[in-house]
Amino acid sequence: MTEIPTVLFVCVHNAGRSQMAAGYLRHLGGDRVRVLSGGSEPGASINAVAVAAMAEEGIDIAGEVPGILETEDVRVSDVVITMGCGDACPIFPGKRYEDWELTDPAGKQLDEVRAIRDDIRGRVERLFEELTRTS
Repeated sequence: MTEIPTVLFVCVHNAGRSQMAAGYLRHLGGDRVRVLSGGSEPGASINAVAVAAMAEEGIDIAGEVPGILETEDVRVSDVVITMGCGDACPIFPGKRYEDWELTDPAGKQLDEVRAIRDDIRGRVERLFEELTRTS
């Protein structure tokens, strides 16, 4: 792993799960981790309910824009976290890959998205603890 680990979060639309995870890791990690995100089929905008759920935690993801998953982002990442994007993510030897099975927040009410957010927060906290212990 590089001196400052790079983590890539990937979901289909890059509008909900991956953006919430990226927001949490940026918040926790500051300059101790580089955070990227992308989608295999990026949406037009960030999920407004995901934005609201994260705002309750004091994390602003409203300015984020869904982006396409770039092969170069996978290449430079130490850890690649996928969230329901299937086989769309390129595989490079020597990378750590995890697939987090998370409900897609698209079309869900705020109460449902809070549960998804809380699940993501716990996973990101564990990941960050592992990264800071090994870097």
